Amino acid sequence: MINNRINKLISKFNKYDIDGYIIPKNDEFFSEYSANDRLKTISNFSGSAGYSIILKKKNYLFVDGRYTIQAKKEAGKTFQIIDSNKIINCNFFKNLSIGYDPKFFTSIQIKKFFYKHNKVKRIDSNLIDQIYRRKVKLNKPFFSLNNKVVGEDYKTKIKKIRKYLNKNRSDYLFITAPENVAWLLNIRGHDNPNSPIPNCQLIINNKNGFYLITYKNKASRLIVEKKLKSNQIIEPENFNEFISNLKGKKIIIDRNTCSIFFENLIKKRFKILKKEDPIYLLKSLKNKIEIKNMLKSHILDGVALTKFIHWIKNINKKKITEYEAQNKLENFRKKNKEYLYPSFNTIAGTGGNGAIVHYRATKINTKKINKKDIFLCDSGGQYKYGTTDVTRTICFSTPKKNIKNIFTRVLKGHIAVVKSNLNKCSSGNLIDIRARKFLKEINLDYQHGTGHGVGFFLNVHEGPQSISKLNKIKLLEGMILSNEPGYYKKNKFGIRIENLIYIKKSKNKLYFENLTLAPIDKDLINFDLLTNDEKTYLWKYNLDIYAKLHKYLNPSEKRWLATFIQ
Repeated sequence: MINNRINKLISKFNKYDIDGYIIPKNDEFFSEYSANDRLKTISNFSGSAGYSIILKKKNYLFVDGRYTIQAKKEAGKTFQIIDSNKIINCNFFKNLSIGYDPKFFTSIQIKKFFYKHNKVKRIDSNLIDQIYRRKVKLNKPFFSLNNKVVGEDYKTKIKKIRKYLNKNRSDYLFITAPENVAWLLNIRGHDNPNSPIPNCQLIINNKNGFYLITYKNKASRLIVEKKLKSNQIIEPENFNEFISNLKGKKIIIDRNTCSIFFENLIKKRFKILKKEDPIYLLKSLKNKIEIKNMLKSHILDGVALTKFIHWIKNINKKKITEYEAQNKLENFRKKNKEYLYPSFNTIAGTGGNGAIVHYRATKINTKKINKKDIFLCDSGGQYKYGTTDVTRTICFSTPKKNIKNIFTRVLKGHIAVVKSNLNKCSSGNLIDIRARKFLKEINLDYQHGTGHGVGFFLNVHEGPQSISKLNKIKLLEGMILSNEPGYYKKNKFGIRIENLIYIKKSKNKLYFENLTLAPIDKDLINFDLLTNDEKTYLWKYNLDIYAKLHKYLNPSEKRWLATFIQ
């Protein structure tokens, strides 16, 4: 099937006079999760980031370290798998003409990828859509969130943007990331599979006007709610005419999400100022109401997770599959009426599958959970209103000594992160060092970042903050991040311990607090490797879990959870 699609794609090359074609993971809204996954369509690769380049006689798939094993399994027969960093100044082929869809790339990306060794050719009609069109129904209208849910009126947020525009002496800001429009107008939608994203863009001026670029049927409820007037809705096909008639001279676009397609239309009329959309930072600073709702969501999620861990630890006599396990966890979540859907595809891997960082079991492709293997489960939920993401590694028999020791070193790194002094370690790159310290003492490491930013009832992955080797964004009160060090031994096992944490302020001191409430498997811990401070931290964390969750548990679950604080 994949080879057939590739051949159909290559058959288009002569018509457009190209030697190859590049397909990104993102869609035209630069979303992480898309209802129309063109990269998967052409390569079978299901990870959340990557690019494929199809040439007449060779195919390349560029992915980062999280997906190397997965990409080889899913696409290795047809594609050469390459580290995604090597797509910059791509030199695996030279002096070729590479076709691309200008709606899916920024000018920065194309320059970085091909300008040094190859040529590029803009093709306005997407070639993947020409050979295979997914049937995607995205007709549900956007909806508004109450101020009691989000904690800040959209008019107040708009004032902040106008202040930014005036400071930068710009007439307009073009907001191309749908999640940023969602934050600004306090709206959400149904356009993505794992996030309440409203696929749209917005132009706001420095005085009193703003315009939503979407279809009128999508914005119908917003008009009824009097958040927008009909003349503030710009249908996508009318964008060029709309831009041509705007007054003013300067416009700010986001260099990371404004496509070449939009940039070319805008620069005919305006002087473009390329900056980062200020909403990324504003959105990352959760207010007290958002934190309150996230805390509530994590109690609900913690109940489901705790029930699931208790259940799976106690069914050793009945062998179940990874797929059955992830469905059971989903069912525990569904028992709460506040739960909507997963915030990403659950990663449930036993034994060697746990070493595939973003593994996904399916009904057809699944493995029975062996009692002697350790089981890694990374999952999350979208709640009304909050977003969760948590990983637990679980054993079902006495683990080997080396596995316990590695797990304990991962745990020590996990604890080191949450206990960081944020007045000294004020950026993610400094905290990342703390997370890896104990693994590096025995020459071990992991290839992914230690933590990503998390949205409020939005994307489970958001910036600009993260805990990673290169991220120097200052960590500020209200930011939410994941804390997920791990270790992966190919074809053997995977270990990861992940909590969501948020930054709290007290007496001018910043510190992390846990959002996630789920026990860490004590059967995998070598307590001799923990310091007294680490043991105390773990005891307090488990006590907090018990205090907040016990009333939602049955007697058996309650007795089991109590053993974590004895």
